Amino acid sequence: MRIIPLSEGAFTVDKTKDFLPFDPAKDDLQKRATGSLLVEIQPFLVITENDVLLLDTGLGFKQDSSLQIHELIRNAGVNPDSVTKVLLSHLHKDHVNGAGQNLADGTRVASFPQAIYYVQQRELEYAIEKGYPSYEPESFTFLENLSNLVKLEGNGLIDSYIRYELTGGHCPFHQVFHIETEGEHAFFGGDVAPQLNQMKNRFVAKYDYDGKKCMDLRQKWWHQGQKEGWTFLFYHDIKNPVWTR
Repeated sequence: MRIIPLSEGAFTVDKTKDFLPFDPAKDDLQKRATGSLLVEIQPFLVITENDVLLLDTGLGFKQDSSLQIHELIRNAGVNPDSVTKVLLSHLHKDHVNGAGQNLADGTRVASFPQAIYYVQQRELEYAIEKGYPSYEPESFTFLENLSNLVKLEGNGLIDSYIRYELTGGHCPFHQVFHIETEGEHAFFGGDVAPQLNQMKNRFVAKYDYDGKKCMDLRQKWWHQGQKEGWTFLFYHDIKNPVWTR
């Protein structure tokens, strides 16, 4: 199994849900809005014997005429067209905006048309109903008409080695992924387990739908993962994107 972090950079985010680029070498966090959090935006490629998996899709920024997520994948020596599965933990904009791109006529299409997309059905329904500021429906409603979309329900297994688990916590229908193959176990906790520091400490985040549930899940995963030798993938961790005991 090969794991490749695809860092889109560091950002601050506050209650407006706007992600503002942040250069740790130049910018001062204290000059940002009160309560601003400093986070990395970091999808992952996981390359297995049978698949090229993309775990969440970033903010959907463009570099000239090319999607940043495509460029990051190319820079890793991988053709974006080789992605076979797009696994979406949830549909907040920093996790899903790179899943689609707009054509010149305004039509929104899949950024990875050759891949199968996986999302919790109730998350899609909830996100469309809930809308702003947590969700930007215009960025992901194209998924409803996507022929290669698989709507998941609850917990289950994809191709006998990708286990998905409906957790809630960060948002009501958030899911996480366990990728178990080739004697390895990679765990992607999305925004329920976004940073190494949160795994090590009992921490309740005000921005979570159910902060206590998130804390309890992190504690459970942390102890189990250390015991069983999981590799943790942290979407919002600047210093520790990948952690293995």
